[in-house]
Amino acid sequence: MLNKKTIDDLNDIKGQKVLVRCDFNVPIKDGVIQNYNRIDGALPTLKKLLEKGAKLILCSHMGKPKGEPVRELSLAPVAPALAQRLGVAVKFVSDPQVTGESTKKLAQQLKENEILLLENTRYREEETKYGKDEAADKYAKELAELCDNGVFVDDAFGTAHRAHCSNVGVTKYCIENVVGYLMEKEIKFLGETVENPARPFVAILGGAKVSDKINVINNLLDKVDTLIIGGGMAYTFARAQGEETGSSLCEEDKLDYALDMIRKAEDKKVKLLLPVDHVEGKEFSNETEFKIVDHIDKGWSGFDIGPKTIELYKKALEGAKTVVWNGPMGVFEFENFAKGTLEICKAVADLKDAVTVIGGGDSVNAVKRLGFADKMTHISTGGGASLEFLEGKELPGVSAADNK
Repeated sequence: MLNKKTIDDLNDIKGQKVLVRCDFNVPIKDGVIQNYNRIDGALPTLKKLLEKGAKLILCSHMGKPKGEPVRELSLAPVAPALAQRLGVAVKFVSDPQVTGESTKKLAQQLKENEILLLENTRYREEETKYGKDEAADKYAKELAELCDNGVFVDDAFGTAHRAHCSNVGVTKYCIENVVGYLMEKEIKFLGETVENPARPFVAILGGAKVSDKINVINNLLDKVDTLIIGGGMAYTFARAQGEETGSSLCEEDKLDYALDMIRKAEDKKVKLLLPVDHVEGKEFSNETEFKIVDHIDKGWSGFDIGPKTIELYKKALEGAKTVVWNGPMGVFEFENFAKGTLEICKAVADLKDAVTVIGGGDSVNAVKRLGFADKMTHISTGGGASLEFLEGKELPGVSAADNK
């Protein structure tokens, strides 16, 4: 689908400065990194470039500092974590300008197999304004000049749906623009799985709102054999068909759209499965009173799919050869309303000879929290990016890389 040049296509880069866009947007509390997944995800690419003898300059954003230095959003804690994992010294420069004189000096002095980590790219407000003003273009040029306008590697799929200076703008000024192993893997699994799936192809969509996944539903109905709907978005479909949904989350302005999608599924001969029973609760709390019902009562809210729905969905997954899952089945953060997500998670994990791709923040969190991460073929690192990929959109960060 997307035949992009990768780091394996780079010829002799021994002694060359290589700028690498990573995704080090990790959770930090009191200066301590809480989760190392994104740092660990970058290691295969960094190790390969070090093996090739490159001098590495790494850049990433963290959080939303809105164009000014915010101490809590500094990338400083990432440097020692990288150094420990890679076994090499990682230099870090506390430069609020990101590409200021102190950074340029360190970049110029880099030796083979050394690493320089830049400060948070979003300390500069220009970062998110690429294509909108000349200052952003200048910032992109400054980043490229750090690697002598040579080689740029994008390995940050999590920002691939954004056209920023450090992932798209910089490619205008670099001679070679390739993707890293993490980006290559995302393109392969999210792209090829959806475009050329082994069948039966089942998609599972959950989460709170239909509006978040309008284009995903529309796009997947052209590709899947079965589409399973769960989570809060199911209640908009229920209301559209005249069912009582009580105080459940429901988007009144999306009722017609829900009916259109039901009709489209019929036209395309796609099985569109909706909950046939629910676990309803009085208040948004794990301790609230709850019960299993076929239809939501007035004054109650649906917080999970019920046992009959779980069996229906598990049956639909039997024999599937490709599964794409984005969004939990209920309020899985609360133990009393996590069973639907847990059971579907188990069913996907137990599939034999199937390609199983998990995309989107909440479903990824659910799979990891429930202990099934190692049973899935691929877990996407990009929430918004994976959603836009499933919508069939072209991602700026992917498009900017050179074609083979």
